[in-house]
Amino acid sequence: MLELKNIYKTFNPGTVNEKRALQGLNLSLADGDFVTVIGGNGAGKSTMLNIISGAYTVDEGSISIGGVDVPRLPEYKRAPYIGRVFQDPMMGTAATMQIEENLALAARRGQRRGLRTGISRAEREQYRELLKILDLGLEDRLTSKVGLLSGGQRQALTLLMATLKKPQLLLLDEHTAALDPKTAAKVLSATEQIVRRDNLTTLMITHNMRDAIAHGNRLVMLYDGRVVVDVRGEEKRRLTVEDLLEKFNQASGSSEADDKLLLS
Repeated sequence: MLELKNIYKTFNPGTVNEKRALQGLNLSLADGDFVTVIGGNGAGKSTMLNIISGAYTVDEGSISIGGVDVPRLPEYKRAPYIGRVFQDPMMGTAATMQIEENLALAARRGQRRGLRTGISRAEREQYRELLKILDLGLEDRLTSKVGLLSGGQRQALTLLMATLKKPQLLLLDEHTAALDPKTAAKVLSATEQIVRRDNLTTLMITHNMRDAIAHGNRLVMLYDGRVVVDVRGEEKRRLTVEDLLEKFNQASGSSEADDKLLLS
């Protein structure tokens, strides 16, 4: 489904600020894989998502999504294949529009704009049912302006909008990091439900090792722009935080690994 082969990306090459973000990154996802991604600051997690989405170009390597080679495609041409939720709850929604209007925009993404009536009764009922999954009471506030919602409510709405058209690939960039623990748990629960229901191929970056272990069918750890740990199936289900730290120590060859992960 997703294939990253020998990906290299360097920022500010040839300067004192040179940063080698990705160094021979290889990663392959099958249809329906839900992969959690962890790693310390500067490991290349967000750079990897930006490379996939087209926000950054690659220096070297190949990327394919659903069998389509995309390295030369600009970001807007990759958008039909990808749904994305960012860390910032303010991104991904239109604050001055109503909840139902935001959902309608997401539902009509990629369609030609024509002369038609507004949101139909059937669409409104569909949106109400979708919002119930979030367990945030938004199903009764369809006409509320999104700018009046809390950060957690906006992030949950963004998740719904990103998955409404069932993208081939869902990218979640620490999408619960800015939320309070209770709301973060609800958004993660909704994420799990939606991904399973629609069998979405998903990459979820998280700074929380317990969340990385609890969610998805596979866990990947990045270090210095490469995959150093890749566990799945029964091995992942038996993982503990201590196991994960030990694997990181072994893969990185550094006694500082614990601090890098715990402080990321």
